[in-house]
Amino acid sequence: MSHFSRPHWPFCDSPAPAAVVGEKDACGVGFLAQLQGEASHWLLQQALRGLGCMEHRGGCGGDGDSGDGAGILCAIPWSYLRAVWPAATAQGQGLGMLFMPREQQRRQQARSFCEQEAQALGLVTRGWRDVPVDESVLGPLARDTAPIIEQWLVDGEPEGDAFEALLLRLRRRIGSRARQLWGLEASDLYIVSLSSRTVVYKGMVRSEVLPRFYADLRDPRFEVNFAVYHRRFSTNTLPRWPLAQPMRLLGHNGEINTLLGNLNWARASEASLGEVWGDAAADLNPVVNADFSDSANLDATLELMVRSGRSITDSLMTLVPEAFRHQPELDGRPDVLAMYEFNAGLQEPWDGPALLVFADGKRVGASLDRNGLRPARYCITEDGFVVMGSETGVVDLSDKRVIQKRRLGPGQMLAVDLEQGKLLENWAVKEDAAARYPYAAWLQEHRRSLQAQPWQQECQLSGLELLRIQTAVGFTAEDLDFVIADMAGLAKEPTFCMGDDIPLAVLSEKPHLLYDYFKQRFAQVTNPPIDPLREKLVTSLEMHLGARRPALRPEPLAAALVHLESPLLNDAELAMLFEQGLRCERLSTQAAVETCADNLKQALASLC
Repeated sequence: MSHFSRPHWPFCDSPAPAAVVGEKDACGVGFLAQLQGEASHWLLQQALRGLGCMEHRGGCGGDGDSGDGAGILCAIPWSYLRAVWPAATAQGQGLGMLFMPREQQRRQQARSFCEQEAQALGLVTRGWRDVPVDESVLGPLARDTAPIIEQWLVDGEPEGDAFEALLLRLRRRIGSRARQLWGLEASDLYIVSLSSRTVVYKGMVRSEVLPRFYADLRDPRFEVNFAVYHRRFSTNTLPRWPLAQPMRLLGHNGEINTLLGNLNWARASEASLGEVWGDAAADLNPVVNADFSDSANLDATLELMVRSGRSITDSLMTLVPEAFRHQPELDGRPDVLAMYEFNAGLQEPWDGPALLVFADGKRVGASLDRNGLRPARYCITEDGFVVMGSETGVVDLSDKRVIQKRRLGPGQMLAVDLEQGKLLENWAVKEDAAARYPYAAWLQEHRRSLQAQPWQQECQLSGLELLRIQTAVGFTAEDLDFVIADMAGLAKEPTFCMGDDIPLAVLSEKPHLLYDYFKQRFAQVTNPPIDPLREKLVTSLEMHLGARRPALRPEPLAAALVHLESPLLNDAELAMLFEQGLRCERLSTQAAVETCADNLKQALASLC
C-alpha cells in the first residue's frame, strides 16, 4: 500500500514536506499525553497542530469546504470550565457534549427529557451551557446540517467507574426516549460524549477549521494532560455530524472488514447482558446500530466492555487481537498466549485494517490490528511527553529532547497509564492484561480439544452410482478436483485466482449447487491472500463450539468450549463431537423441491 512508500519524517518543528500532502488513502489520527499528568494548553495546541497537518488525509464534501469530520477527544478541562461556567463547581461531575435540534421547541423538549431520565437514575442536573461556536467558518453543506451544540452538567452519588457506568445507562435511556418521541428524527439529538473524565469536540469540518469553530479550544485556560485527534476520510458511510471522530473512546483509521458478522454476534450477545448488568441491561439494548459506521459500532462495543469493568487496553486486545499463532515472541510468554486463547472463545475479532487510538481518561494509547496495514509512529521526550501519530513531523518538538522513537508493528499496542504516570509499551501492556486473571488454569481445567481422526476407508457407493448422484445434485469435475479434494486434504478453504469465467448460476443452463447461487459480500474476507507468507501468519480457521459466556466479565466457565483446528470435519470427528459433553441436535438439510417453488423457503425457515 502507498503508506509504505511515503518517507517517514522525523519528529521536528516543521510539518512534512509538501510532496507528502496530496495523498488521500486513510484517516489521520494521533495522540499526545503527559506522563507526569501535568495539564497544559501547549499539549492541546500541539494536538490541534497535528490535526491541522492531517488535511491531506481527510475527505471533503462537494462544496470543497465541508470536511468529512475532524475532532479532539481530551480530558475535561475542569479549571477552565469553572472559570467560564459557575455550575462546574467540582471535578468528577458528569459533562455531556450534545448535538441538539435547531428548532427551539424541540430543543427545549430534549433538555426536559434529558433531565427527567437523569432524575430517574438518581442524578441531578447542575446546568446547561451554550458552547460558543462560529458557524461562519463552516462549509455550506456542514452549515445546512449543523446542530446547536450544548454542554450539560450532571451530578450524583457514585464515583469513578460506577459513575461512568451510570452515565452510559443515562445516555442509552435518552437515546431510547428520543426514538420513542421522534421516530426517525431522533437523530436530531446526539450525545457526543457523556463522562466525568473525557469530552469530545468534533464536527463535520476540515482539520484546520476545528479550533476556529470552537472558541473553547483557543482559550489558553483550556489545559489538558492528553488529547486524541482524528481527521476522517469517509468510506462506507456518508459524512454526518455524529459520525465525525473521535468517537466516545476511540479514533479509527481504517475499515472493519468483518462488520456484518460482528454486528450479528453483538446482537446475539445482547441476551446475556443481564448476567453482568442485571436489570440495568434493559437500558443498554441495542448495543450496535447497523445504520452507523463501522467505527461507531466498534466504539459502542468497546464502551460497553469498559463500562462493565474491563480495562480499555484489555478490551481492545479482546476485540482486535493480534495473530497469536506462529508468533515466535509469544513462545516465552505463556500467560499472554493463554489470555489470547481464552479470549478467542469469548469474542469474535473485529478485523481491520485498523489503527485505533483510544482514551478513557485513565489510559490513552494506540493499537494496530493483526495485519498492521496502517502507519503508526511514536516518540517520547525527556520531559515526559508521548507523541504518537499516523504522520510524523506534525508536532513542534523543537525545544524538546527526544529520547526514543519507534513504530507499532502488526498487532502491537502502546498505552500511557495516566493514573500511575507509566508508559506501557507492547509487551508490558499485554503482560499487564494477562496477569489480570488465571487464564492458563481456566483453559487447563475446562477447555477440550477435538483430535484429528482417520478417514473412513470403505466405499459406501460404487463409482457409477456416486457419479450419478453427484451429477444430479450439481457437482462438476472442477468442484471435486479443485474444491472438495483440496478442502478434505488440507482442512481449509481452497485458494483461487480472482478471475472466474463460469456463468453466474442464475444465468447458467447447467444445474448448480445451491450455494453457487449466492455470492460473498465484498470485504467480508481478504480474498485473495495479500501474500502467502502473511496469509499463513495472520489467518486461522480455528473455532470454538459451546455456550458463549459474556465477554464483559471473564470467568472460568467461559473456557468450557470445544476447540477445533478447522470447521471441516470427517465422519469420525463429527461423531466425536457427541462425546464432548455438549448438547447436540441433528438437523436435516434435505428438502423436497420438486412440487412447489416455496418448499425451499419453507425448509429454510423450518431449519432456522
